[in-house]
Amino acid sequence: MLYNVKSLVGFHIGATDGEIGKVEDFYFDDETWTIRYLVVKTGGWLSGRKVLISPSAVNQPDWENEIFPVNLTQEQIKNSPDIDTDKPVSRQQEIELYSHYAWPYYGIGGVGFYGGMGMTGMTETRTPLEESIAASNPDQQTGDPHLRSTSEVKGYQIHATDGEIGEVEDFVMDDNSWTLRFMVVDTGNWFPGKKVLISPRWLTDIQWSNSAVYLDLPVDAVKNSPEYDLFKPIPEVYETDLYTYYGKTF
Repeated sequence: MLYNVKSLVGFHIGATDGEIGKVEDFYFDDETWTIRYLVVKTGGWLSGRKVLISPSAVNQPDWENEIFPVNLTQEQIKNSPDIDTDKPVSRQQEIELYSHYAWPYYGIGGVGFYGGMGMTGMTETRTPLEESIAASNPDQQTGDPHLRSTSEVKGYQIHATDGEIGEVEDFVMDDNSWTLRFMVVDTGNWFPGKKVLISPRWLTDIQWSNSAVYLDLPVDAVKNSPEYDLFKPIPEVYETDLYTYYGKTF
């Protein structure tokens, strides 16, 4: 199923022995467009501290009650490495986090993955986590340059090949793979009231310092593309129709 990331913010995180807190944000890898961490704001039991939880710890969600159960205890959360989520997360901190929870490496800075929501069988890494991180960046105190916040990217301006078309309003996530399949674009003042979906595959560039996203599509093509309704589930045929409309292949 496909879900709006915005609709998942506020979901409760349930440990095996009680509630941990609520989802506040998501961190994703800007190379694979895969969610790497849920940013969870803990409740009063941990003084509102923010912690990072890997999707590999999430069991089958309770969609009706908006709960992400995790295979962790409150004690594990309490003793987890203290990471300031308002600052860049260093690779050394990621090593400490994965070591603490004994999470399977999924490919920091690479491709590799662990499966979807509720899956307990994880893919083993081909390269030890520490070696992979050290090889990709000798200075392990440097923040991971490919770790991005979904809330941070909201508001980025979208540029077509011949002009601006709107801004990033949200993301659509696949609950089976934790990948961001689409960006939700609010066409705003360009085409009032219309929202469209754009696949990360269709981007030619992202200028993080300028908060700008560039597409290989013209303005008119986006203007006349199938409209996206935030309040309705995405029909299976919609994605096929969208790719067909733009002349793209999966």
